Amino acid sequence: MQFAKRLQPLRSNVFADMDRAKAIALASGQEVIDLSLGSSDLPAEAHVIEAIAQSLHDRSTHGYLLFNGTLGFREAAASWYEQKFGIKVDPQTEVLPLIGSQEGTAHLPLALLNPGDFALLLDPGYPSHAGGVYLASGQIYPMPLRAENAFLPVFADIPAPVLAQSRMMVLSYPHNPTAAIAPISFFQEAVAFCQLHNLALVHDFPYVDLVFAETGEWGDEGDKEITNAQCPIPSILQADPEKSVSIEFFTLSKSYNMGGFRIGYAIGNAELINALRQVKAAVDFNQYRGILNGAIAALTGPQIGVKSAVATFQQRRDTFITALHRIGWNVPTPKATMYIWAKLPSPWSQNSIEFCTQLVKQTGVAASPGAGFGKSGEGYVRFALVHEPPLLEAAVEKISQFLH
Repeated sequence: MQFAKRLQPLRSNVFADMDRAKAIALASGQEVIDLSLGSSDLPAEAHVIEAIAQSLHDRSTHGYLLFNGTLGFREAAASWYEQKFGIKVDPQTEVLPLIGSQEGTAHLPLALLNPGDFALLLDPGYPSHAGGVYLASGQIYPMPLRAENAFLPVFADIPAPVLAQSRMMVLSYPHNPTAAIAPISFFQEAVAFCQLHNLALVHDFPYVDLVFAETGEWGDEGDKEITNAQCPIPSILQADPEKSVSIEFFTLSKSYNMGGFRIGYAIGNAELINALRQVKAAVDFNQYRGILNGAIAALTGPQIGVKSAVATFQQRRDTFITALHRIGWNVPTPKATMYIWAKLPSPWSQNSIEFCTQLVKQTGVAASPGAGFGKSGEGYVRFALVHEPPLLEAAVEKISQFLH
């Protein structure tokens, strides 16, 4: 049997590789502490579960759900954005339900790229961003993220011949895996750059709520004006309020602990939304209506659960960072996300995959190698804070034994 060439770059996946390493560790009798996958261990709120449970008994929810049937969810998403960022959104033309933001980042390249076209991606970056480009037979130009640049790309470094063939740029801040955040001035620069070069500007925004810094603690003077709404960090749409080139993806996986429910949405430029809708129509209908009812409850109901989740992850961050510092691994304290992005000590400084493989084999602690997120991720490891503090401290103790 012959398979398409586009499958070749998809054969390796950081999460699949670590899953195999964890299986080997379990088979050898290790007790695994899994810090490799950013899947929240916190539960969805009771009022969200209740909305879904009530839907199960409504037989009208049991059939196919077409686009027009998602209006209630799209209105809730638009209202959530307006309240959070002060951006007016048309739920009819500027919102599209998704099976998580990953569906959006994976499918949008099919609507934008012809074979050979370039997409400008963050390096390191989330694997599905690259996967979607490969499925569209596009080319990737990796924009290196370096600590000395606060893990922000330098647009001036992109070669002119690449720009001439480029159709889209993908950003994502707060960033997975580096946990970096971006000020509004950076987004304004990105919007101007994409307008100048006729690029679609794609922003993956799953960690909008998982921010630990107080408003005004970071960024520049412009942030104080732009973030006077309910959110301490900017949306790409605040830098492009006319939605001239921008589309943003949000998922309820992180803010509302609904990862397994697979619900998110795209919001932004109406032409980009319509193009993605055409791709989606060829692939699926929509989720079960009850899931959307739960998502509506999450977006419109009490937000105390979001605040509680942020406090939980901040406590875990502090516990993990303190424990790492105690064993002599001096890692910067991140201001956002559920991750720790740690520069590897010698002798592992250029072999993150071997570090993670040996770590889980010898100690049962699973982490994600930086190289799995792109060439510029080499030399780092990502830990996901998806366990309670005592287990995180136990993991660091095992790491200490491994390093020493």
